[in-house]
Order: sequence, then C-alpha cells, then structure tokens
Amino acid sequence: MDEPAIDYDERYLAGIVLFNRGDFFEAHEVWEDLWQDSARPEKRFYQGLIQAAVALCHYANGNLRGAAKLYASSRAYMEPLALSYLGMDTHAFWRDMAQCFAPVLAADRPDRHAIRLEDVPLPAIALDPAPATWPDADAFLKPDD
Repeated sequence: MDEPAIDYDERYLAGIVLFNRGDFFEAHEVWEDLWQDSARPEKRFYQGLIQAAVALCHYANGNLRGAAKLYASSRAYMEPLALSYLGMDTHAFWRDMAQCFAPVLAADRPDRHAIRLEDVPLPAIALDPAPATWPDADAFLKPDD
C-alpha cells in the first residue's frame, strides 16, 4: 500500500535542497521564515533543523565550541518528536549528524585546525515519501543571502 502524499511546504523543501548541497546558512534562513509561521510541534522541528544548519556553519568556520553547543540544542529540540517527522527519518538524520560531529564532540578542547568539516561525511536529508517535485531553492533566497 502506498504512503499517503504529504503536502510539504515549499520552504521546507527549499531548505532541504540548500542543506543537502552544503549551503547551511542559506538553509537556515529559508527555514527561519517557515519557523516564524509555524506552531507546535512543527515549530520545534524547524527550530531543530535551523540550529543543526547553524551548527554546521560554525563547524565550517572553525567555531567548534559553538558548533558543539548548537548540535546539542538542535538535537534536544527534535528528540521528543517521532522517528519520522514530515517525511524525514529523524533517527537517520541524527545518526549522520553524530558521525559528522564525532571529532568535535570527542575532543576536550577541539582544535579548529585539526578538526575540519571538509574531512568528515556530511549529513543529508531524504524524505519518504519524496515530494512530487522539488522547488528551485534559489528562488527562496533573499537578495542579501
């Protein structure tokens, strides 16, 4: 039996496209607009995604303490949610995030020169069911992004 289609918000999908191509700051910006228009429990879910994207921004910029703090808070936002939420396998997402952040979280004093985002596998978001079409993510970016 086929899964019922989910009517995904295009901003959610655009953020996923941006996130999966490594444009974490831009994904955070698009999801933030969606977060402002949301109510619980979606609001907590989007907050978790936003903070996960910002954690990866900090990681990329060498702010490893900030990355670790946002990793923890983003995970806390999403922990109470079901294993699958808005088509996203949250368990798989956090497994991938944990693998990505393992070098940061394992170090007492992470060295920004020794621990770099480009040296670890990046998490990606997949949806099940997949949307019928994906939006042009760049159309959701503001001119100053």
